[in-house]
Amino acid sequence: MSWQARLINLLVRTAFRRRFRDFEPTPARIAALRRAFGQPRWMRERYAARARVTKVTDAPIPGEWVLPHDGVVEDGRTILYVHGGGYVFCSEETHRPLTTALANLARARVFAPAYRMAPEHRFPAAIDDVQAAAEWLLTTQGADPARTVVGGDSAGGGLAAALLVARRDAGLPALAGGLLFSPWMDLAATGGTIVSNDGRDAMFIGSGIANFARVYLGDAPATHPLASPHYAPCEGLPPLCIQVSRQEVLLDDARRLAAKARAAGVDVTLAEWDDLVHVWQMWTPYLPEAREALRAAAAWIVARTATAASTRDKLPA
Repeated sequence: MSWQARLINLLVRTAFRRRFRDFEPTPARIAALRRAFGQPRWMRERYAARARVTKVTDAPIPGEWVLPHDGVVEDGRTILYVHGGGYVFCSEETHRPLTTALANLARARVFAPAYRMAPEHRFPAAIDDVQAAAEWLLTTQGADPARTVVGGDSAGGGLAAALLVARRDAGLPALAGGLLFSPWMDLAATGGTIVSNDGRDAMFIGSGIANFARVYLGDAPATHPLASPHYAPCEGLPPLCIQVSRQEVLLDDARRLAAKARAAGVDVTLAEWDDLVHVWQMWTPYLPEAREALRAAAAWIVARTATAASTRDKLPA
């Protein structure tokens, strides 16, 4: 573990973990979380300067395009990136460290949707928005499913997986793959590491996971497969790339997804890292482990889109 990782672990544990202790979804607490994780304007602009960022307001779901710094996208590669934040906070702007890095490393155009969040908009608003964003990309923005990957972190990872499930169940063309950073797959919070990693996770309190789930779910069951893809069958899903830290309370969400998907014949790349915070990839400007993880993720995206595209191109007309 790098000295930067030790420092960030301490910072996150000191500054953020207390915010999730005995979390109650009152308007005041939610507003405080949104302020704490909102990032100042100068920081958002600093990350935007590393790529070409354009706000999108005339799409069915608003958001922003992120292109490589030189504007060159290779092979029509597209990433639909869904930000995390417990379905309650963060935004496409707060996640520019990830989207700008992926755009540059994978030589891809990235669309980050501003999906609706709870408690103002409960399930299924978020997954409805992500499905609408994917449909917009594929039908009006020239995105080819064989060259398009959906990615997401934490709650966004759950939404990315739910999109793959929804498209499969609707008989729609499969995307090239799903990139999942520390995905939140089970809103019923039944994973063993919710308990065993409580205290080891630098950011989250294990018991707080279910509280966040209730904010998003409202009256919907936590076992609904589009709210918790853990409860959906995995047969027919495209390849998955999953990155997670062994210290996270959500570790079992990633492990159980990988095991279930592999058993269903899905091509799964699971990378477990030691002693890193939840979605450590966000710390890419400061953390060498984040840059290494993002390079690996980008290489997987390039390989998957190239493989999917070349396979499709060989099919008879």
